[in-house]
Amino acid sequence: MMRSDIVNVPKRRFSVEEYYRLVEVGILGPADKVELIHGEIVKMSPVGPRHAGLVNRLNRLLLQLLDERYIISPQNPVRLSFYSEPEPDMAVLYFRDDYYGTQHPEPKDVALLIEVSGSTLEYDSLVKLPLYAKKGIPEYWIIDLQNDRILIHTDPDGTAYQSKSIYQRGEVLSSSVLSNDLSVDEILD
Repeated sequence: MMRSDIVNVPKRRFSVEEYYRLVEVGILGPADKVELIHGEIVKMSPVGPRHAGLVNRLNRLLLQLLDERYIISPQNPVRLSFYSEPEPDMAVLYFRDDYYGTQHPEPKDVALLIEVSGSTLEYDSLVKLPLYAKKGIPEYWIIDLQNDRILIHTDPDGTAYQSKSIYQRGEVLSSSVLSNDLSVDEILD
């Protein structure tokens, strides 16, 4: 039996429009937790209670620390390209009067993307990080639940970020989009 992960076989990539067509005709439904990355429909990991609680806590903290120049968009799509529309755990977007009700945000609309990684650290680091860097997302956080730390990537250049800071419990992080510093413990507790 031939395995496609070992043998290089051609794959059919889906565009964002084709992806939405699969939803319209009922092939994909609300119960299918998926996102489109590089033209492939990728199953998302289930959201456990700690993950969900952290996203809720982070949403509340960001509401307190962001000014009117931004919109917080939890677990909503961001259209990065013809073939990629991930759904990061949190997106901080530049304000728009329509609140992105007429089209999903694009890279130019994003100030910060955040992924909460319970069991997806490798995927968030090796697949999403280069994609976000390539699209010029200025700041990308990975909240690593297994190691109780926050990885902040800035200064995208090509498929990498030039700057990476690691924040542990007991430390305070800063961000170009936040009006004040933020305690790692406030996020992770």
